[in-house]
Amino acid sequence: MQRAGSVVSRLGSRLQALPSAPCRSLSCAQDVLHRTPLYDFHLAHGGKMVAFAGWSLPVQYRDTHVNSHLHTRQHCSLFDVSHMLQTKIFGCDRVKLMESLVVGDIAELKPNQDKVRELQNKGSDVALEVMDNALLALQGPTAAQVLQAGVADDLRKLPFMTSAVMEVFGVSGCRVTRCGYTGEDGVEISVPAAEAIRLAAALLKNPEVKLAGLAARDSLRLEAGLCLYGNDIDEHTTPVEGSLSWTLGKRRRAAMDFPGASVIVPQLKSKAQRRRVGLTCDGAPVRAQSPILSPEGTVIGAVTSGCPSPCLKKNVAMGYVPYEYSRPGTPLLVEVRRKQQPAVVSKMPFVPTNYYILK
Repeated sequence: MQRAGSVVSRLGSRLQALPSAPCRSLSCAQDVLHRTPLYDFHLAHGGKMVAFAGWSLPVQYRDTHVNSHLHTRQHCSLFDVSHMLQTKIFGCDRVKLMESLVVGDIAELKPNQDKVRELQNKGSDVALEVMDNALLALQGPTAAQVLQAGVADDLRKLPFMTSAVMEVFGVSGCRVTRCGYTGEDGVEISVPAAEAIRLAAALLKNPEVKLAGLAARDSLRLEAGLCLYGNDIDEHTTPVEGSLSWTLGKRRRAAMDFPGASVIVPQLKSKAQRRRVGLTCDGAPVRAQSPILSPEGTVIGAVTSGCPSPCLKKNVAMGYVPYEYSRPGTPLLVEVRRKQQPAVVSKMPFVPTNYYILK
């Protein structure tokens, strides 16, 4: 069993894989989009395909978005997240490579900007290999039970954010990581591309498992208080402002040896001018870009993500406000369709997370 890289490294990979808001158009021509190894599988199972970050991915299947969301919370769902870049980093200086990228954000790299080549030119021993693998996320309270039937390894010994290579339902060479982006217990399975459909079909034989798409994934991650890059965080956001200070290790804080340290470390010791907060409200659903106002009606920030919560039966959102308005319980206003409605700063996650942690 191996530690699944640092949490910061996984955050960085997500930042590169997830799109900025303007890239999420659903109207792009499907024939110019990348397809995952499961594209035909999605069509055969009624997947409604949309454009997402340059890929054709299912937004939902025959079930409604809400039913898929609730099924994930109560049972488990299978998501195709193969658009996420998977790499192997080799060499004695592989740690140097990662620490030159985080925290500062991997998504910040410009096209054709090659950090590996830069380090190699300086004499560093490092190489990068892009893997030809699909990535399946099995998420929900019964995910481990479903997966255990197809693996010899004892999944009780695989806690959150650890991984191991194992055979899964007869498919060898799979890396199973106890993680996900729904707030539930679950795994992400890196599987050779040629075997992806075989593995997905094997998992779906269990009646606990249903397919779920982007719509459910978005509302699940929002209930869990997890960020979407380009909406909730971007290259202008520090970990302190984004309420992500937990990504900064003690050693790196002390050494101040990461990009942006001269700005980020002082914010840890004082108060950042703005903070990402959770919001709950009744009334019309709150969406990204909706203004956030003080109780007196002055615009103080903006919503970055928002949707009706299928679990809470109320609207949830996140956005940025000045530090003095960031305390949970603070009453605010949000503007929806040019009408103001009450909102309250709320702790995140909105729905308790269920990660598998060894005690």
